[in-house]
Amino acid sequence: MKILLIGEYSNVHATLAEGLRALGHDVCVISNGDFWKDYPRDIDVARTPGKIGGIRLMLRLWTLLPKMRGYDVVQLINPMFFELKAERLFWFYKWLRRNNRRLILGAYGMDYYWVHECVTNKPLRYSDFNIGDKLRTDPDAMKERRDWLGTAKERLNQMIATDCDGIVTGLYEYDVCYRPHFPDKTAFIPYPIIPANPTIPTSTLPIKIFVGISRNRSAYKGTDVMLRATQDLAARYPDRVALSAVEGLPFDEYQAMLASSDVLLDQLYSYTPAMNALLAMSKGIVVVGGGEPENYDILGESELRPIVNVQPNYDSVYHELEQLVLHPERLSLLKQQSVDYILRHHDYLKVARTYETFYTKKLC
Repeated sequence: MKILLIGEYSNVHATLAEGLRALGHDVCVISNGDFWKDYPRDIDVARTPGKIGGIRLMLRLWTLLPKMRGYDVVQLINPMFFELKAERLFWFYKWLRRNNRRLILGAYGMDYYWVHECVTNKPLRYSDFNIGDKLRTDPDAMKERRDWLGTAKERLNQMIATDCDGIVTGLYEYDVCYRPHFPDKTAFIPYPIIPANPTIPTSTLPIKIFVGISRNRSAYKGTDVMLRATQDLAARYPDRVALSAVEGLPFDEYQAMLASSDVLLDQLYSYTPAMNALLAMSKGIVVVGGGEPENYDILGESELRPIVNVQPNYDSVYHELEQLVLHPERLSLLKQQSVDYILRHHDYLKVARTYETFYTKKLC
């Protein structure tokens, strides 16, 4: 197959491309590298700041149109697949639709259906937008609601989701938001990770805990709560805890710092580990974050439980971290289970074969 992957989210498309190429497919990735993360891509469409940057990007995309036609499958990372206003993306989507065989929408992150469902029907006990029946009111949550509800972004997302040939959800959370609306075209496929196959060392004190701070989105992702709990724990157990907190690093630098850690604190309001956490798990790093039963159920996993699941509050984070600090002998098992979990469910070749099957059915 000839496959075009447009856009990037936390290395999903770049990794998927490697898996599909290994299976013999002709794959091109066009993206901005996911902004400052600077993930690999074949064709760069990063936008420079300001109105001039938008004009330059428009001109570049016009010149690239011949390279975006004639594909068996085009997959969009998100309804906002280029760094342009939603109003301008209607035309690009329709052009891609006319000039390629099949269009697939990725449900991998922020979009209308994710925001709308969490705000209105609330299928999750907690999320980026609700805690139980109460809506979150932190600035980022409010901003995303304004961006996606009753706007051109909403109309664009609805149009693409209705018109496209298939929708791939990458996490349980996104699946539960899309499937009620599009049951016949929605497929859950886990995120792809290239296994690291590390040797699991015997855990020793101090436990090295890593916190990656999302630039300008600390409260929204719950990093502020997790960092505060870890700082308090480190103050109480200074000989048992070594804390590293970083913000805004490029992907390669981030990986280098992450590799020497024992524990990663990930998104507080998530049910499931996303790409950042999965990458850590592939390296034998224990993730403290989203590991709700629904995460294991959608994967059909009945044995492994590598993720230290926390509820979205300070006390839960502190308690679970303290249990690791007081019982470091647990770490070796959790680390090995983390590696096994990635091999079982997220190996990039296994995931690529699932995409291959999904694409093939759409082409029939």
